[in-house]
Amino acid sequence: MNTTTGSFTPIPREGNNEKIRRARKGLLYFFAMLIPLSILSYVLVSKQTPMSILLLMWSPALASIFARIMMREGSADISLRFGGRQFLKRLPFILLLPVIIGLIAYGTAWAAGLVDFVAPDTFIKAPPAVIFAGLLLGQMVAGTAIGILTSFGEELGWRGYMLTRLIDARIPAPMLTSGIIWGLWHLPVLFMGLYYSGPNLALSALLFMISCTSMSYIIGRVRMTTGSLWAAVLLHACWNAVIQDVFDAFSQGKNALLWTGESGILVALTLFIAAVLMSLKKMKVRQLY
Repeated sequence: MNTTTGSFTPIPREGNNEKIRRARKGLLYFFAMLIPLSILSYVLVSKQTPMSILLLMWSPALASIFARIMMREGSADISLRFGGRQFLKRLPFILLLPVIIGLIAYGTAWAAGLVDFVAPDTFIKAPPAVIFAGLLLGQMVAGTAIGILTSFGEELGWRGYMLTRLIDARIPAPMLTSGIIWGLWHLPVLFMGLYYSGPNLALSALLFMISCTSMSYIIGRVRMTTGSLWAAVLLHACWNAVIQDVFDAFSQGKNALLWTGESGILVALTLFIAAVLMSLKKMKVRQLY
């Protein structure tokens, strides 16, 4: 993958057919392992088996490891470096993006009276706004650090293997394709009613696909521009810690899942706008391998 500005620079066909063939074969191995492993995980999740969610979130990583073994590939392209100055420059963006998205989407819902702002039960005795601020800061740091355990499993597979192979395989619109696959992978748990299932299941699924595809573009872009998988891991972990454990926790009412959450109207709209705004800026892709 060449370092370039803007869209990916086409590589001359001469001498590149083998790279395309290997990338497509690697994707076949990846999905050949991912699909049955994910189905097993869905079954275990439906039965609320301990550690089933962890297995599901690590299914992409295990599938990517299987593909690498079958293809006799190394791991240099995973880019487990912090990306130097580029990574540090984007670290504030990584940690603040979930907060900004949350304040815009959830803040609008709270201000408009669409969703109730209610502090969850805690041992802290303070006004709800103070509790919110304290938990938000704690989750940005401690929550993100803990969330790496699960987000690393997903990112090792999605952005650490599948996205780069989609690009190398010349799959049309690889960033969009990657996001759609990522969203579809989550839907079975949503249909089970265990993950952001709002009052209208079909609407929840549609809005979740918009949120997930938009978020996938943002995470993928951060990964490509820093050249480091850690950027994607941290953004994913921070999103889960901040949105799910803080903003969702403070959002109550019968319409909470209609307007907020990853299948909520305002979150989907805000993420979509954020992805579109990011896409307007030319992308400088760092050498990944």
